[in-house]
Amino acid sequence: MFQYHCLNPIAQVGLEKFDGKYQKTDDVAQADGILVRSASMHDMELPKRLLAIARAGAGVNNIPLDQCAEKGIVVFNTPGANANGVKELVIAGMLLAARDVVGGIEWVKDNRTDENVGKSAEKAKKNFAGTEILGKKLGIVGLGAIGVRVANAAKHLGMEVYGYDPYVSVDAAWNLSRDVKHVLNVEEIYAECDYITIHVPLMDATKGMIGREAVSQMKDGVILLNFARDLLVDEKAVLEGIASGKIRKYVSDFPNSTTAGQSGCIVIPHLGASTEESEDNCAVMAVKELKDYLENGNIVNSVNYPGCDMGVCTQAGRVAIFHKNIANMITKFTACFGDNGINISDMTNKSKGEVAYTMMDIEAPASDEIIKKLESIDGVFRVRVVK
Repeated sequence: MFQYHCLNPIAQVGLEKFDGKYQKTDDVAQADGILVRSASMHDMELPKRLLAIARAGAGVNNIPLDQCAEKGIVVFNTPGANANGVKELVIAGMLLAARDVVGGIEWVKDNRTDENVGKSAEKAKKNFAGTEILGKKLGIVGLGAIGVRVANAAKHLGMEVYGYDPYVSVDAAWNLSRDVKHVLNVEEIYAECDYITIHVPLMDATKGMIGREAVSQMKDGVILLNFARDLLVDEKAVLEGIASGKIRKYVSDFPNSTTAGQSGCIVIPHLGASTEESEDNCAVMAVKELKDYLENGNIVNSVNYPGCDMGVCTQAGRVAIFHKNIANMITKFTACFGDNGINISDMTNKSKGEVAYTMMDIEAPASDEIIKKLESIDGVFRVRVVK
């Protein structure tokens, strides 16, 4: 019996995927797996028995990834599960910025007591008319699950689309419209595009990537959209760009005291992935990832350990080893089984940066003595008996 704990409300359609092998617990210390959305785990004491954390969403900046890796705790996310919800809001953000719909609505509300509001609106509407997006150039920085969907949707709306991503995946490339112009440097997007939207993960290398220098290279009157992470953008530099006329509108899905209520800013209360459908999709994917790992040791969509899939174990035992990505580890692991007369029928070893994951199917159950020997090897973080 596996136990799981939810740090945030998780859509019921996902929790229903748990079968009789699973039990929900209110005591996080008893959890084999944790499901989380936005709750911060950085100051949380991670339970010794915890095996995995599944984030029902894409961003994992609320989870201490390095600490989890060193403890042999696999962290999953759900890339693409909320992509359509975010894509739709990005398109809405472009339209709200192009046509001052928000300003027009507020004008109507402010003039609601005017008996001739209809006639008055005919005179006032020129202040909110705006422009169309047809034929305009859209630059997309980051062609992941969301960026590709935005690109394809924008093409259908008649925009000329530029895409920048030096690490675009094969799957993304296959799904991307052939009409999207793939540029080799982001500066081309800054110089050419009327609209710029960013869809990259928050890392040290991307933090503050849209700063004064980037803004200075953009076309006058550019519309900038941020539905990825607030820290990707130096918002003080953006406000300076708005004041100077360089930036026409800044659309952000991340409310904060810097941009809330500021002229030229359309700030949305973090609604990108908050649709019922997105939350359902994320919950279902997170539960499936958690189950496959807990039951079989397989890793799909982990952010701190490499992917690994050996299917369902048909042998007498399966052992998973979390360790440093250093030389001679496999030799030491196999010796532990060989010295005890246990044959290894199948094995896989995958690495990701400084960590690695080895899984072995064996023809006899692993004894406590073998597990202790494996755990004592220098560089091993954790040994888990899957079966």
